[in-house]
Amino acid sequence: MIRLEARGRPTALVSAAAPLGAVLAALALATLPLLAAGAPVGPAFGLMAAGAAGSVFALTETLTRATPLILTGLAAAVAFRARLYNVGAEGQLYAGALAAVMIGSGAIDAPPAVLIPLILLTSALAGALLMLGPTLLKAKLGVDEVVTTLLLNFIVLLFVQMMLEGPLKDPMGGGWPQSEPILDAGILPPLVERMRLHAGLILGVGLCIITHIVMARTVLGLKIRAVGDNASAAQYAGISVTGVIVTVGCLSGALAGLAGASEVAGLKGYLTADLSRGFGYAGIVVAMVAGLQPLLVLPAAIFIAGIFVGADTMSRTMNVSNYIADLIVAFALLSVLVSSLFVRFRLRWR
Repeated sequence: MIRLEARGRPTALVSAAAPLGAVLAALALATLPLLAAGAPVGPAFGLMAAGAAGSVFALTETLTRATPLILTGLAAAVAFRARLYNVGAEGQLYAGALAAVMIGSGAIDAPPAVLIPLILLTSALAGALLMLGPTLLKAKLGVDEVVTTLLLNFIVLLFVQMMLEGPLKDPMGGGWPQSEPILDAGILPPLVERMRLHAGLILGVGLCIITHIVMARTVLGLKIRAVGDNASAAQYAGISVTGVIVTVGCLSGALAGLAGASEVAGLKGYLTADLSRGFGYAGIVVAMVAGLQPLLVLPAAIFIAGIFVGADTMSRTMNVSNYIADLIVAFALLSVLVSSLFVRFRLRWR
């Protein structure tokens, strides 16, 4: 008979090896659909690696795709650490993007040093406000935040579509449902000449570092970890669980809102209803692969982005569906969940 036995506090080596093992397991499992599609495994993975990082263009495309994943991954990691399961980063991303075009497309004429911070601040505030309602409902009434944040995703997207067909529609857009472009003064500067990589990446890296410091070195971080580990014990110790939950919810929503601003002001320049490629949902996978550790969100986001970018190259060359990337990401999430189980427990025979 097999039973699970608690390990106690896992060692640093076990905690660090679990995400790496999960990634390797996901790649191993990905060989099955590749073989089923008739693609040679070695060359297929080689093409994926080359497509993700085989040239300056490939690497910048991977980092460009990783930028919103860093921010939505941070949003999920912070919230999940406090056991606040925010699955509404997709809607919060669109709320941030909508705020960005409302401010940056001509409402305020200011130099870049003023307009760019104002766009980012407004987008963060929009994401935070969208998350505030579900957070208060959870803290005050015990309403399941998974349901409320998930449903808000659809409501926000429908609202964005309405705005793009109405008040925000670009009269010079040829009839397409898109917003007016953001002024040049509000565009995030590029990091590599003639490439799409922009300063949103620097924002994401900086926020990874800041979030890590907050979580590991501040009183607020201690309270967040305490509430996440045992809310009842934290309440008994004098921590305001409601206050912590509301703070974490607003912080998580703000990070997701910044992802929307990054995509609009850094990459596309205007808002459309297909702005996000599921970045809000993929951010959950990033957070889980990172073990909810802010610093590990960065390599996790680059890995997930590399899978998506590399799969495009592989599919074009080998005539294999690029949906293989979604399978690999799904395998990564499942592998992380299994590895986290074995970090906490060991198998015993009796």
